Order: sequence, then structure tokens, then C-alpha cells
Amino acid sequence: MAEINPEIEESWKRLLSKEFQSPYFAALKAFLLTEKEKYSIYPPGKQIFSAFNFTPFENIKVVIIGQDPYHGKGQANGLCFSVADGVPKPPSLGNIFKELQTDLGLKIPLSGNLESWAKQGVMLLNATLTVRANQAGSHQNKGWEIFTDAVIRALSDNKEGLVFLLWGAFAQAKEKLIDTSKHHVLKAAHPSPFSAYSGFFGCKHFSKTNELLKQMGKQEIDWETEKNN
Repeated sequence: MAEINPEIEESWKRLLSKEFQSPYFAALKAFLLTEKEKYSIYPPGKQIFSAFNFTPFENIKVVIIGQDPYHGKGQANGLCFSVADGVPKPPSLGNIFKELQTDLGLKIPLSGNLESWAKQGVMLLNATLTVRANQAGSHQNKGWEIFTDAVIRALSDNKEGLVFLLWGAFAQAKEKLIDTSKHHVLKAAHPSPFSAYSGFFGCKHFSKTNELLKQMGKQEIDWETEKNN
């Protein structure tokens, strides 16, 4: 049980207490326990809430919304689009780094670990927080989306001046949860190889995000994930 329900950062625990006590979340935990008896589940239990634990509520400035964790062994680390150090970069992440290079002139890093973004206030939130090994989408519609929609609403309701980066149709459908009168929404195609050339490349979301943060008097994001490669 501890691995399925790991500790979540205190500010999030308070904010989401109603969700954790709800019937749908109890059903989700029961589903995950059953799954864990039969299959490998990613990310590891202690990393399921990494997006929350690296980025306390009060620190959030930017939100990037993904869909599912990576389903290959050792890939998912609880942050959308991110992989652990030493794991080959999936194609979508590779395209994110290509756009960063074009937009800001940053060298493409060796590692695909995005923890440095999360620590600066970039919430890297997948809509579904777990997946069965080698089966993409296997934990969709089990309750996670209810939970993460509540997270997006809480961010929208309780913060001001956040920058939401919505890449692809799935993420853009979440715009309905965001009060666009007090937050900024930047939309582009998904960085997947199937769509990156349809509007992700050239979107300049990283420089645009920093310009918005600068205009609001907030610290800009250092998008460079590795300093010595």
C-alpha cells in the first residue's frame, strides 16, 4: 500500500485532501493494488507523485500537460516527457530539445531528465500518473484523469499568472479547466514525430514563456538542463 500511496508534498496534500478521501480515489488505489500483483507498473511507486513533490504548489509558475507515463522499463520518472538519467531520450523529448536549441540556442543535453525544470516551478503533469509495463494507455479512465483535472482546476482557481503549455489536442482539451482571464495559455502541436512539423517546431514556447514571466516580474526559467556537457 505504501508504494501505491506514497507521501505527497505537504501543500498538495492539504489542497487535494478532498480528492484523496473520495470514493473514486479509493477505487483507483484498489485498481492499482490489483494491477501491481499481476504486472509491473511505471513509474516506481515513490515517483508517482514526482510532479508534485518537486514542485510545491506555491512555487508553480508554468504547467506542461502530458498524457501518460512512458511504458518502457526504466523510462518514466513521474514527470511528463522526462526520463531518468542514462535512459535514451524518447522521440517527443528529443523534439522538445530540438525546439529549445532553435528557440534559445541551447545545446541538446545528454540526459532527458527534466527535474531541473520542476525544481524551478515548472509542473510536468501527466493526466494519467501510472501505466502498465509495455501497454500504453492501460491506466486511462481508472480515476487518474478525475484527479489531475482537479489539480488543473485547483491551479487555475488558486493561482494567478500561470503559463500553461498545451501541446497537442489532448492537452488543449484541458483549456476548459483554466480561467484564461487570469492565466496565459500557449498552444502548439504535440512534439511527437507525427506532429512536430505541424506547428511544434517554431512555436518558441520557451522564450515566450520567459517573456511572459518577465512581464509579470517573475524569475524566468533556466531551460538548460545540463551545464557541463
